[in-house]
Amino acid sequence: MRGIRLGSVFGIPIKLDATFLLILPVFAYLIGSDVTTLVEEVFNPAFDAGIETGVLTQGYTPFALGAAAAIGLFTCVLLHELGHSAVAMYYGYEIDSITLWLLGGVAQFAEMPEDWKIEFQVAVAGPIVSVALGGLGYAGFSLVAGGGRPIATFLLGYLMLANVMLAAFNMLPGFPMDGGRVLRALLARTRTHARATQIAAEVGKGFALLLGLLGLFSGPNLLLVALAFFIYIGAAGEAQQTVLKAAFQGVTVSDVMTAELHTVSPDDSVADLMGRMFRERHTGYPVVENGELVGMVTVTDAQSVDEVERDAMRVDDVMSTEVYTATPETEAMEALQTMQEHGVGRLPVVDANGKLCGIISRTDLMTAFDIIQQSGAAPSESMGPNLSPFGR
Repeated sequence: MRGIRLGSVFGIPIKLDATFLLILPVFAYLIGSDVTTLVEEVFNPAFDAGIETGVLTQGYTPFALGAAAAIGLFTCVLLHELGHSAVAMYYGYEIDSITLWLLGGVAQFAEMPEDWKIEFQVAVAGPIVSVALGGLGYAGFSLVAGGGRPIATFLLGYLMLANVMLAAFNMLPGFPMDGGRVLRALLARTRTHARATQIAAEVGKGFALLLGLLGLFSGPNLLLVALAFFIYIGAAGEAQQTVLKAAFQGVTVSDVMTAELHTVSPDDSVADLMGRMFRERHTGYPVVENGELVGMVTVTDAQSVDEVERDAMRVDDVMSTEVYTATPETEAMEALQTMQEHGVGRLPVVDANGKLCGIISRTDLMTAFDIIQQSGAAPSESMGPNLSPFGR
């Protein structure tokens, strides 16, 4: 996820997504509007807090409390994600970033652990941090309750409950939430990682549907509906990625790339380029000058030029010089991830000498995937480490 970088902790970039800036005042308003209810129905009767509501409801105090509680909550969410990250880093896994957004926080892993013991420890680390924070909140709450400090009592009480609820909710089996990852780790003790992911993803999608129905018929609660949608998409996406990874195990770029190259020169006109695209049914070309790869040009680049100017404009006027490449030895899954990460549809393939020797596209990879699936080498309980028609 992209966002505004705030800084880093343990070398991990901390970011704020634009949706966080929208949801923070909403949370502040909701918490501020609920101050009286929380005090009279939760803190005072259940914990004998002795909070005088009059002090908390004067003027703008409720919303100042709401803002402080919301900031505290998201700080705890950040610590929750740092809990996951610290354990993952202990085992040598890289964390790309932690981003606070609409529905909480996301720690972006460069690679997810497949060892069930490591994944289990990484998954439970976040909820353990939340429970610990809830315990600290309770200790502070107990010290100040009834001591004439209603603001501190309310904030500590709120963070105490919020952290315990955060831990409990995250442990529900809604893959890819923490509980879903714990479920996958436990399933992977006796199954392949791919099969465990498929089962956990189906459980996660079922949980998301139930959560979505609850959100629709209890208000409706749009936040629950949005969370259900996120869980469903996340479960389906991770299951797909895992199936792809298992299918492409042992497959390299050289196995599936197109070696018959169609290239263009930087001196070609955009009009000629459009003509070639129409005749050859290609939507992107490597741009080569004196045998060297100098860029990539796509149909989108060409269409950005007004039709009347296409004869005068050259390929080097519109091509992209920021080119992401692969080598023949690059794993097919790694090439696909590079395309997804940078939003490109194809990668030029260059050998150890820097010579252009092919091109690989998403279409090439999906065609190869279909062949693997149809050949019966799809991930299953009995799938070995290298059952691909492209395997080496």
